Amino acid sequence: MNIHEYQAKQLLARHGVAVPLEIPARSIPEARSAADQIMGSGASRVVVKSQIHAGGRGKGSFKNGFQGGVKVASSAAEATDLAQAMLGNVLVTKQTGPEGRTVQTLLIAEGAKIKREFYLAVLLDRASSRPVIMASTEGGMDIEEVAATHPHLIFREQVDPALGIMPYQARKIASALQLKGELFNAAVKLICGVYQTWWESDASMVELNPLAVVGRPDGSEALLALDAKISLDDNALFRHKDILEMRDLNEEAPLEIEASKYSLNYIKLDGSIACLVNGAGLAMATMDIIQHFGGSPANFLDVGGGASQEQVSAAFKIILSDPNVKGILVNIFGGIMDCNVIASGIVAAVLETGLKLPLVVRLEGNNVTQGRNTLAQSGVSIITAGSMADAAQKVVQAVKR
Repeated sequence: MNIHEYQAKQLLARHGVAVPLEIPARSIPEARSAADQIMGSGASRVVVKSQIHAGGRGKGSFKNGFQGGVKVASSAAEATDLAQAMLGNVLVTKQTGPEGRTVQTLLIAEGAKIKREFYLAVLLDRASSRPVIMASTEGGMDIEEVAATHPHLIFREQVDPALGIMPYQARKIASALQLKGELFNAAVKLICGVYQTWWESDASMVELNPLAVVGRPDGSEALLALDAKISLDDNALFRHKDILEMRDLNEEAPLEIEASKYSLNYIKLDGSIACLVNGAGLAMATMDIIQHFGGSPANFLDVGGGASQEQVSAAFKIILSDPNVKGILVNIFGGIMDCNVIASGIVAAVLETGLKLPLVVRLEGNNVTQGRNTLAQSGVSIITAGSMADAAQKVVQAVKR
């Protein structure tokens, strides 16, 4: 699950991470009040930031012609005008696709006098099965670009999950960022706080870009998380009711929301061949082989390792809600899963929905013989396949007829 920038900063602040003075706003009066409050605190500038689950907001454009989803204002009145141009309008960025996202929340923040920018993130290193902290002096840039052009500027520090981050590790990272004096001490505290946010929230990633040294009106300097992104592990949300309440359904596709009600992992794509698969790896391979034989996948749909008949039926209904679907490929490898349960669910779903589209089913693994018998004796129109390649070829051919 993803959350908005302002929500990510709220989680970070709980663990002692310094963030700017900022207030979320969902209406023009709220935006004006927030801007007045921030300007009244002594700030000389106010930043108006669109809150959507996508990057590239600052370089994005609104469908109403307004350019940029992140703007700086020198007065509360100017901030209000910017809010009117953004709130309720559709912002298109490189990550939203051409359809864009409707901005329903703004973040009104204190304008910072940035002196230096850094990158800091905590994520899981799957190769070592350990958390890794990544840091770079090249903040404000895409980390992928830094990795491609200046890999030596990315510092990595693995953390033993049994011990958690140790003070000496935070000091190593602060030193790699070339911070000294009070900023060094502030960085050590902040780095520990960012790691604790990642750990305590069961996050898959916490990213600050930029983490910045900013100048204060009194001439001093501070280290602040100016932008933050947190992605959370859906499987752990039952432990975090407060974080689950941060979920913004307006940022999710309706079919994906429906799939989540049945613990299905669904992502809509642009093709015509729907996939129903158990296991993310097998789902990826299934999409690849459809593409290999000249087809185009309409979705990623993983029913998990132990799907029930109800889940299979729900999956079919979700698939059929996509008008672009011209055929369906079911590819199941039964390990924990019983192939006959899947077969029974397929038959029930076909009968319930009155499916008329070509349906290709490939079953293998646990109780596969009984599953194939269930399909054969069902009396419904199902094309069976003996292998992934066979299944992919058959569904592509069926769709092209």
